[in-house]
Amino acid sequence: MPLIRPSRDEDVAAITAIYKHHVLTGTGTFEIDPPSNAEMSARRADVLSKGLPYLVIEDGTEILGFAYCNWFRPRAAFRFSAEDSIYMAASAHQKGLGRALLSELCRQAEQVGVRKMIAVIGDSANAGSIGVHRSLGFSHVGIVTACGWKFDRWLDMVFMEMPLGLGDTAAPQ
Repeated sequence: MPLIRPSRDEDVAAITAIYKHHVLTGTGTFEIDPPSNAEMSARRADVLSKGLPYLVIEDGTEILGFAYCNWFRPRAAFRFSAEDSIYMAASAHQKGLGRALLSELCRQAEQVGVRKMIAVIGDSANAGSIGVHRSLGFSHVGIVTACGWKFDRWLDMVFMEMPLGLGDTAAPQ
């Protein structure tokens, strides 16, 4: 049974490998050049320094995916809105593991005060990511058309959102 847990330093190589695959073969990220282990480690450290969750899902000793959230925008007014990121190993697709991982990420984000989770999904044809977000209650907000250029074609960005906890029904404390 796969286990969802906080990421650890020793997970960075597996996280980097999973992300590299998506950078080189997919349109879910608009990154063109895969980052190094050192860069991925620095990105992870940045998320954790903000008190935000950075999770992995593993089956025994194999990391099957990772997910984290980071502040949606840097200005103080956005301090209750986070953007999620989730990437799964190719061997873990369509097994419900991404849904479980994203669900746990949202739960943990709510615990640290996030009131709105925002998905910024690369490629409007990314049915897997759109579907997993929709299955958890994210609603479609809009599309920015042809804003990314990768693999010799224009790509859209899809925006989805989901309130967490009290959402906007009460002022944050």
